[in-house]
Amino acid sequence: MQKLIKKRSKKAGLPPGTLVHIGEKKADTPKITVMDYDEAHFQEKEIKTIEECFLFKDKPTVTWINIDGLHQVEILEKLGECYGLHPLVLEDILNTDQRPKMEDYGEYLYIVLRMLNYNDKSSEIESEQISLVLGPNFVFSFQEREGDTFNPIRDRIRNSKGRIRKMGADHLAYTLLDSIIDNYFIILEKLGEKIEFLEEEVVTQPGPETLQTIHHLKREMIFLRKGVWPLREVISGLERGESSLIKESTGIYLRDVYDHTIQTIDTIETYRDMVSGMLDIYLSSISNRLNAVMKVLTIIATIFMPLTFLAGIYGMNFKYMPELEWRWGYPVVWFAVVLISVSMLIYFKRKRWL
Repeated sequence: MQKLIKKRSKKAGLPPGTLVHIGEKKADTPKITVMDYDEAHFQEKEIKTIEECFLFKDKPTVTWINIDGLHQVEILEKLGECYGLHPLVLEDILNTDQRPKMEDYGEYLYIVLRMLNYNDKSSEIESEQISLVLGPNFVFSFQEREGDTFNPIRDRIRNSKGRIRKMGADHLAYTLLDSIIDNYFIILEKLGEKIEFLEEEVVTQPGPETLQTIHHLKREMIFLRKGVWPLREVISGLERGESSLIKESTGIYLRDVYDHTIQTIDTIETYRDMVSGMLDIYLSSISNRLNAVMKVLTIIATIFMPLTFLAGIYGMNFKYMPELEWRWGYPVVWFAVVLISVSMLIYFKRKRWL
């Protein structure tokens, strides 16, 4: 399960802008890939040193630099010096528990959000921070580990499919955002299946494992809400077009991303309410099962009360008890026992207590 809060003790007492990686080391060696393209030309390569990226700075083409692995701080320092990134931006990139946000630095935009993936083996949601820097002719994407939802975008760039090669860097940034947010729907579909199965289990056969599953789902809903809810402000800020880096033609597409974001938030809120309601249903189901058991035990005890009374009377050791001398005393007592038991069962049945 993802931690809701990461420790920031490494940053205690340090001045603003100090570059310290906060989070888990999810990649052994940083991987840097570059895609440089326009409508007529395309170039893609994996580079070994960050200095090789500096050759693309002054090119009129669109440059997409993707870095997987954030633990080597010197890579971000050199990239920031070359492209003039503010130290606070680099600091936020290394702090992997950032709240999704968008900041306008004039010459570039800084966007941070969460990329979510569903692990089918562990049945858990895996999350990592994605930082995007949008400039006039470049887009930087910083990821904690290798592996993302951007492969279809890379294929479209390689094969010159769609309008992505004809558009600028702002359209590429929109495409990356759209890919991340669309992937949320896959996560929600998986969670919807789990919630649907759990609803049936809560009503029919609730057990201790059911309560653990409900608790686990509640934590996942809190985690999802924390990562997705602020995106509403981020996409809304981009859509309003306050930055000159976002063209009007791209703003139309951002409206569609905003709609997807609202739909995702609404679905998460619905699932949160359903999971919260499951806890009440679970407690009610356990209470009903306990009441059913207590009802059966109460009926049995009630039936045996008069029988115990008879056994107590004839179990007394008095010398003069006329019934003890009767020849048919034993069968008569058994007849009385059966008659009382059957009469009480019929009475309970008519009262619908059985």
